[in-house]
Amino acid sequence: MRVYPTCPRFPGAILHALVVSALLAVPGAGVGAAALSAQDSGWNSSRVLGLVEGARDRRAVTAVDSTFQSYKADARGFVYFFIDRPDSDERTLVKADQVALEVYWKAPDKTRQRIVGLRDRKVLPTNIRYHLDHLTVVQDDFGDWIRMGDGDEVERVLHPAGPDSNLMYDYLLADSLTLRYGGAGDEVRVYEVRVRPKTPELPGFVGSMFLDRDRSAIVRMNFTFTPASYVDPYLDYIRVSLDNSLWDGRFWLPYRQEAEIRREMPNLDFLAGSIIRGRFEIRGYEFNLPLGDPFFLTRVSTVSQANRQAFPFERGLLDDLDEEGLAPSESLKDIQVQAREIVAGRALSGLPGTRFTAGTFSDWLRYNRVEDLFVGVGAQVRTGRVGLLQGTGGYSFGRKALSGALEFAPGEHPAPGSVRLFWDEIRDRGAVPGSTLLENSFEAGIGEMDYLDPWFARGVSLRARPFDAATGPTFTLGVERHRSAVDVVDGRLRPVALIEEGVMSSLGVSVPFRSAHTHGDVALTASRFRSRALLAATGGWSWETTPHRAGQAATVDVLGGAVFGDAPVQSHYYLGGRSTLPGIPYRSMVGTAFGLIATSGTVPIRAPWVGVRALASVGVVGGGDAPPVPRPSDPFVDQQEAASDPKLSDPDDTVTARATAGLGVSLFWDVLRIDRLRGIGPEGSWEWVVSISPRFMRWF
Repeated sequence: MRVYPTCPRFPGAILHALVVSALLAVPGAGVGAAALSAQDSGWNSSRVLGLVEGARDRRAVTAVDSTFQSYKADARGFVYFFIDRPDSDERTLVKADQVALEVYWKAPDKTRQRIVGLRDRKVLPTNIRYHLDHLTVVQDDFGDWIRMGDGDEVERVLHPAGPDSNLMYDYLLADSLTLRYGGAGDEVRVYEVRVRPKTPELPGFVGSMFLDRDRSAIVRMNFTFTPASYVDPYLDYIRVSLDNSLWDGRFWLPYRQEAEIRREMPNLDFLAGSIIRGRFEIRGYEFNLPLGDPFFLTRVSTVSQANRQAFPFERGLLDDLDEEGLAPSESLKDIQVQAREIVAGRALSGLPGTRFTAGTFSDWLRYNRVEDLFVGVGAQVRTGRVGLLQGTGGYSFGRKALSGALEFAPGEHPAPGSVRLFWDEIRDRGAVPGSTLLENSFEAGIGEMDYLDPWFARGVSLRARPFDAATGPTFTLGVERHRSAVDVVDGRLRPVALIEEGVMSSLGVSVPFRSAHTHGDVALTASRFRSRALLAATGGWSWETTPHRAGQAATVDVLGGAVFGDAPVQSHYYLGGRSTLPGIPYRSMVGTAFGLIATSGTVPIRAPWVGVRALASVGVVGGGDAPPVPRPSDPFVDQQEAASDPKLSDPDDTVTARATAGLGVSLFWDVLRIDRLRGIGPEGSWEWVVSISPRFMRWF
């Protein structure tokens, strides 16, 4: 596999792209384990060293087999460039490529690949470009030395079945099992041999080889590398899965391959990383064709651009993505889990252990009416054996006070849990934020509107994710003190509403779900505020027709929740205005239960620059017994009076429903949106809403 990075840049020069050459997918496996004897179960047992020696000999014999002189095969692949957030399972496609190859080999070691089909689509702006050799497959399990990116990413790592590899690596006979391979579901009995470098501080292979029990041939390799293997300082990790299949009853040759390379900025943990992932399948082998030596003078070639684009692909450009999504395959997940077990807690990331950090832009800089100007900074220290220690903090010039948080997550990312301490963390009322902190800073800074109803929290929380971090449940336990915020600016914005102060302890569980077109989560939280018991249930579900296609699109978002018990005002739900029901007075609907359905459709006018949007939303609240949030037009009132005067309370327990609809435009790959909506009903009005795509909302 060859990787030739051109160091492309994402908008704002934040993300650096990865470029990968041979990338493949993995066949399913059925396991029928056989018991291993005690003398075979330790590292570097005589049995496992004999198996590795057999694999080394088998690789040498294949190259001089007189009955195996050459082959030709066809390969088809998909390559995806996307961005992800390391603290969630969010992934956003940037570019997709589809590749068709002709693959040739001649004994003993001559190879050639020809790109006969190539097409791509950009979903977001990027200047990433692939060299020809980026889109090739691995024909020889990397040879004796693994080299990626022409030495720019991995320069020289000894193959675990290379010459004298037993001097470099330790081996463990982990299992005896049965793997399925090939389109017909053929099976082969294999030994799984785990591999680790004797000196983890040096460049090395970390993973597993699966060896055919009858022939000692390599059937599969799943692996990553030690941090010292990475030449490029932007590399977080490289994970590779190579599968071979038995052809002509004798030859183990490439069948499926998959690889993933992830990058982040080396000195700053900020927002997201960039990933290149690809899957290739190799089929249609023809053996012992008359191929002359001059044919192999060129290692990688390509047909004309017109012929590449006209190639009759059997599948659509985005068909694989529609079926598989952007989530890593089970093989790639297994590589991460298994590698952590093999190296016993050592860090496997190529990124520096100490970096600056920020979860959002507003962690560094923001403005609102309860903090005035806030300036912050963050840093993290990560070690493989101990874990991640991360701190963020800043100073509010209006409050003249510090706030911040300190979080510790044991073990390597993703950690099974974490503990977090926080001091005067800014919060907003309701289940749906009125705005991101950064968007709100612009609005409040120009004196238009502060969309937050802020308050502060101090406390500690524990989070546990004992299962899959992306799809398994998350359990939380917390104790925190809620404190009201005070207006520290000149009073030109709407008044700050007080909350009910006190200590809240809580125990909760949330479960995410995701498919190719939908995602969401459900959560249940039991709390005790002061001496009152509370139970809250919330959930969200989002559906999008084709989130990765640059064309017509439709979305449906459903949110709902209810809190039972004598809930404090900060635990109520607020609808109306921006982010929920534009055109309805801002947060005029208050209750202890709510439901919100928002739909939108986009038709491109001049893709990807301009599209026309249609929007509609319906919201309902019930159990409204909380003091309403002061409106922008309300006169400034004393905050203690606002919290206690019964005339300012709304004891109505009836259900209130409102709706809104409108049109808008989407600009620049649907990153920026400008909408004009009207609330339906006597209190409805027209409202302009300028916002960013929800795909990037967490960045701000």
